[in-house]
Amino acid sequence: MHIALIFHTARANNSNGWMHMQLPEGGKIPRSACARKYEVRDSQGVVWVWMSDANPPDERKLPWFEPYARAGFTDLSTVHELPYDHSILLENLMDPAHVPISHDRTDWTAKREDAQPLFFDVTERTARGFAGYWGRTRTPHLRNLLRFQAPCVLTNTLQYTDKDGKDQCFSAQFLCRPAGQGKSMLIVRFGSTVRSPIAKVLPAWYLHQNACKVFEQDMGFLSSQNEVLLREQVPTRELYLNLRSSDTWVAEYRKWMDRAGHGMPYYFGHSSLAPPPVPAVVEQAPAGAVAGISASFPAKGGVGTVHAPNPTNRYFRHVVHCKGCRASVNKYTSLKNAFAVLAAAAVAASILAATRQWKAVLLAASAVLAAASYACDAVLSLITTNFIRTHRRL
Repeated sequence: MHIALIFHTARANNSNGWMHMQLPEGGKIPRSACARKYEVRDSQGVVWVWMSDANPPDERKLPWFEPYARAGFTDLSTVHELPYDHSILLENLMDPAHVPISHDRTDWTAKREDAQPLFFDVTERTARGFAGYWGRTRTPHLRNLLRFQAPCVLTNTLQYTDKDGKDQCFSAQFLCRPAGQGKSMLIVRFGSTVRSPIAKVLPAWYLHQNACKVFEQDMGFLSSQNEVLLREQVPTRELYLNLRSSDTWVAEYRKWMDRAGHGMPYYFGHSSLAPPPVPAVVEQAPAGAVAGISASFPAKGGVGTVHAPNPTNRYFRHVVHCKGCRASVNKYTSLKNAFAVLAAAAVAASILAATRQWKAVLLAASAVLAAASYACDAVLSLITTNFIRTHRRL
């Protein structure tokens, strides 16, 4: 599919509706006035752009995710803007060891007591990435296939047989796009051939806000790590203590950087690096008590409506990029305000009511409407406010 921009030229409208620029008769449009066009493809719900001018588009290089082509496979997609570097994002996503600790009882599967040594088996290393299997030592029959396809695709797939003897599949797909130094964009797709009955009835905004929680639990650590890399400017093996029982993929990723980092504007590898000549200012995500105060602020600036975009704030990190969550925010804001107005009207009517019975009915209605307004406000808070653990500091 070809996408091109069509320019309408600029002169007064004539009979056929076209306009043209003020060029001499037969004059050519300057080359610098022409927009570049790119080949795009829609593959499995993701739009890919072919950026190369030197080589023709090659559809064989489109990432193809086999689980997503299976019958009955469904997925939930969310998008996030994150305040740390693309490489730190990828490194975090391919680190299964931190999940039971950092995300204890947040994503419905992570439990602190499940933390254990992991096993790894690297089966492929190329200039385009690496792949291999990993699993937990207590359940060695459950082997996850992890694959990194440079520069932006990471997948983790678990295939297993359920209690009825049917083959099932769970897959997590992460599409990571650099957005500049210290910034990245992420599309997350969690999918499975089996869908929980609870997930079928929960609204999409609730599942999205739970996904946001997971990234907020890591955000303080990772943005701090971003600052350390830029400040120290040494290879990661001098900063990290990589353990064979948990950090194999992290080390593989940084070693891949050693092999392929020369094709990037800057990189931090396992044994080598090319730091940016002028490091951008990286704002650390708030942590501890500061994070609690920051997360309690209204997402859109409180009294006014103007608020500087801040990627440490969930509203600007997720909601502004998500059509569904934006619609939910607008809907629940309208409902909250309507219920509040009706509650106030019911109170005023109860004052004017002639009988005690009507006063009681109107006051009860006011209480119900006020509770509904409060419930809508609670939903808005879930959608837009950062999650902060109260029992421990980040």
